[in-house]
Order: sequence, then structure tokens, then C-alpha cells
Amino acid sequence: MSSGRPLNFGMIGLNFGGYIADTLSHQPTGDLFKLVAVCDADEAKATEFGGSRGVKAYADLDRMLADDEIHAVGLFTRPAGRAELLRRIIRSGKDVMTTKPFELDPVAARSVLEEAQSLGRVIHLNSPSPELPGYLQQIQRWRQEYDLGSPIHCRGEVLVSYREVSDGRWIDDPAQCPAAPIFRLGIYVITDLIRLFGRVHEVQVQTSRMFTRRPTADNAQLSLLFENQALGSIYATFCVDNGQHYANSLVLHYERGTIYRNVLPVAYGKAEGTTRLLLAATRDRSEVVTKELELPEISGSYQWEAFYSAITKRRFVPASIEDIVHGIDVIAAMARAERSQKSELV
Repeated sequence: MSSGRPLNFGMIGLNFGGYIADTLSHQPTGDLFKLVAVCDADEAKATEFGGSRGVKAYADLDRMLADDEIHAVGLFTRPAGRAELLRRIIRSGKDVMTTKPFELDPVAARSVLEEAQSLGRVIHLNSPSPELPGYLQQIQRWRQEYDLGSPIHCRGEVLVSYREVSDGRWIDDPAQCPAAPIFRLGIYVITDLIRLFGRVHEVQVQTSRMFTRRPTADNAQLSLLFENQALGSIYATFCVDNGQHYANSLVLHYERGTIYRNVLPVAYGKAEGTTRLLLAATRDRSEVVTKELELPEISGSYQWEAFYSAITKRRFVPASIEDIVHGIDVIAAMARAERSQKSELV
């Protein structure tokens, strides 16, 4: 919570951005930012949204960025070309919070992140987040405390039930939305695994269309070979309704133990919005150790307090540019693998 004045905030892109703007005001950190303006290429949508909330509405991004009353913005447009929009924002002197997937082009992503760094501007994402989430910190502590050894294998799942129809948006385009369930939901798992298991060397992908009426997939799995020779897989689907929507489970196998994140269904229904961790390990090759912990956070959360602090105190705790760009490298390789139906180097 802030003891100072809230920062005037502008929202760009009102499809998902409208939802973020509304939820931000109802969060415990809602006093950090005050929505004063919105911008959307659909002028009618911007006018309606802005009018209903008593804020300025823009259909032209440059006009919004010229508004000196706005201190920071949220960018929630489609991923393709987002790096160039970020460049326009930081060159206007504004800091920005954006979302996954950050970009499709690793070269463009690296370029704008390095420019932001040189300009002293803040670009934060929700995945990978600027500060290491508590559940990742706990996993790393357990790995060290119980000497779990080298990573061996990981498996992630994100399940939800959609029955979508084509509507002409970017998520209808396989070039902009490769292996769609993984690109739209599984990116959280990709970024977490890079932080836990390291860089990825090679990927394979399989996709199918079960129920969707979009031209993009609704069922997908991604196989990973890490540079340290660990193996991994990520399964994401819009086809399964088990009552545990977006549960985002993860199994991490090490030499001497396994860590589970949100694997037991009872954990999801019991405490929505939390992360449950379980550890099963051996000590001295004989003693069996088990631990259980519940943390009040979920994968992909927006770290608004860190964003506010970075802007007001110029206290930069950014996610590593290498981590961010490598995640996009993996996505780019996944897109190539979906087209080629072969293994692709990252």
C-alpha cells in the first residue's frame, strides 16, 4: 500500500485491458494508481469505457502519450508489434506495465528492453515478473535446503474449457497465435521453468483441434530439452472442464526429490488464488522428507507494488532481459515446430 499520492494511469487496449483496469481498482494495491485515461483503436469502445468511468478517452495513441497528466500506462494490445508500441511509450517519457505474451519477435523484444534500460524507463511484465514470485523462491529454497541435486524432468499443465468461435481477432491467426493454448495460457509455465530449470535447447510441439471453431488449435503439448539435458513437457488445453480452471500445475523432478505445485485438485477448490507446494525428498539416501506449504499468490500475477516503487523511487528490480528474451526464443521455436512438425533448436 502507498503512503504517497497515487500515480495517474492510462490504459491502452480495452479488450483485456478493460478487465485489468477494473480489477486493479478493487485490489489491495488499488491506491497506487488512479485511472485517468483510456485508449483503444475502436473509438466507440474507448468513448463508452471512458465515459462510464469518468476518465478521458483516446482513439489515437500519440495524443494520449502527449498528455502530461498521465504518469504511467498499461499496454494490453495483441502481442505482434507490441515492442514498437513500447518504444513509442518509453520515448514519450512514460513507464509501462504490459502482459504476456510480450512479443513474437525476440530481436524486437531485446531491442526495446535495452532501449528502456538506457533511457531509465520502466517496463514490467506479469510473466516473467520483475521480482521472483514467492512460490519460485520457496522452490529454490527447498532445492538448496534438501540438496535435491540436478533437475531431471518437469511437467506443467494448464486446463480450461472453452468452446470458441472465429471472430477475426489475432487469436484466429496461427502465425500470431502459435500452438494457441500454450501461447495464450502456457507461457506462465514456460517462464517459470526457465527460471527453475535454465535455458531450453530444443523443442517439439503437437497440436489438435477438438471442439474449437477457430482455425487455431485448442489442444497442445510442448516438449522441451534443456541445455542441462533435463527434459520437460507443457500441456495446455481449452478442452477440459474439471472444475479447476487455470489451475496451472507443475511437477519438478530432481535427483533426490520432487516438488509439486497445485497438483492435487482439492488444493485448487480449497483456496482459489493461492499456490500449494508439496515436497517429497530423500535425505542421506534413506530418510524420507515431506513438506507442504500454501502461499497467497498465483503464477502470472501483476506486481503493482514493484511497478509503483520502480517509478516513484527509481528502484529497478527488473526481470532479467535474458530471461524475458529467452522465453520469446522458446515461443518462436515452438511456432517453427508447429509449422514444420519437427524438432526445432531454440
